[in-house]
Amino acid sequence: MSQAPRAGVTARVLGWLRAGYPAGVPQGDYVALLGLLRRGLTDTEVRRIAAELAAAARHGDDITTADVERLIGSATLDQAAPEDVARVCARLAAGGWPLAQHPEDPEHPEHPEHP
Repeated sequence: MSQAPRAGVTARVLGWLRAGYPAGVPQGDYVALLGLLRRGLTDTEVRRIAAELAAAARHGDDITTADVERLIGSATLDQAAPEDVARVCARLAAGGWPLAQHPEDPEHPEHPEHP
């Protein structure tokens, strides 16, 4: 991701904070605000996670959505966002390493029709 889009996001977040807290953020609100400001994966992080998963697949391991979510969670110290999971999965598939189970697969635990 280039710096220009990040600068725009930063400016919008700062504007939102200044509007909501014109006198400054009270110390007790920091944790709640940080929880709202989840970040997504950078392109570099997507490539690193996909490479790690592809290496596991080359050693015979099946790659699952849970594996992707776990690595994203460890990279961001937060729960994996669906958009980030999709980006990593797309990167893996483009490199020839599709998931063992895809969320659209009716047998996948997150599929709406899964028994």
